[in-house]
Amino acid sequence: MESWKSFLHANTIEWLLETNNPSVRYFTLRDLLEKPYTDEEVYDAKQEIMRTGVVPTILKKQTDKGYWEEPERFYSAKYKGTVWQLMILAELGADGDDDRVRKACEFILSFSQDRESGGFAYSSSTKKEGGRHGEVIPCLTGNMVWSLIRFGYLDDSRLQRAIEWITTYQRFDDRIAEVLKGWPYDRLKTGCFGKHSCHMGAVKTLKAVAEIPENKRNTAVKQTIKTGAEYFLLHHVFKSSHNLDKIPKPGWMKFGFPLMYQTDALEILGILTRLGYRDKRMQEAIDLVVSKQDAHGKWTLENTYNGRYHVNIETKGKPSKWITLHALRVLKRYSTNSNKNRQKQHINKEK
Repeated sequence: MESWKSFLHANTIEWLLETNNPSVRYFTLRDLLEKPYTDEEVYDAKQEIMRTGVVPTILKKQTDKGYWEEPERFYSAKYKGTVWQLMILAELGADGDDDRVRKACEFILSFSQDRESGGFAYSSSTKKEGGRHGEVIPCLTGNMVWSLIRFGYLDDSRLQRAIEWITTYQRFDDRIAEVLKGWPYDRLKTGCFGKHSCHMGAVKTLKAVAEIPENKRNTAVKQTIKTGAEYFLLHHVFKSSHNLDKIPKPGWMKFGFPLMYQTDALEILGILTRLGYRDKRMQEAIDLVVSKQDAHGKWTLENTYNGRYHVNIETKGKPSKWITLHALRVLKRYSTNSNKNRQKQHINKEK
């Protein structure tokens, strides 16, 4: 059987387990070494995320009402406003039971979520409570749903409405003849929902529904996953589906963390492999990931918004624990998915 370790030039697990990045240490123990949540080492690593490093630094800059910067600039204050901090905290594995994190979640649900549709808007309504109906956008909705699921809100009725927004309105169109009419398509027909769907919005909404545990995915979620995954497979992850020799945005080949509303080939592979996909149309993107590994089995941070965060996260152009972790997770899942497919084929032959 193919092992994910066969892709590696060197073993970097001990490097990822160093205590100077408690979040990476926690995810390495959990996802790469597959230690259970009940393991004492995993528990201690999870607790340390809230004590040292980036997470407590971000939380120190939060107001006592749960927001960062000016409350009305929760989105427009890039990348120091509340929605961006929520994404970063979710990426870093912050504790959703922490009072400060809960306050941030409740603030966003109160000020950004559109009461009418359940989607998330980039500004609040001045006439009604919640987000402005005409300013709901897919990438923000996807990012907020994903973050809130990570913080334990999956069964909250407000989040269920947001998931319903994704399954009802999100499009995965690939140069269709005519765009759909009606809300929200009319206002977003030159961007999010043109004849070709916005790649970033499609990524973030698919990422959000992929975060839902398999046993809690309803029929609409399953269909959205199927449609969304096929959309990215059609594009070979990061290429033009109509000309596979063309890469619409070369930036998708440069790996960054955290990505905020942007995306790259590594993030998309992370979503597809988490969903159990192993498809030949992913191979070029997998080859790209492997090619970026250095002689020491590490990957470099190529894109960053450092200087615009409350606190910088790693150093551009240097070996990155976050990119290395994400790359290893992708390669591990890719190999695991391959072995699962072989086992299924063997069982089917026996039948």
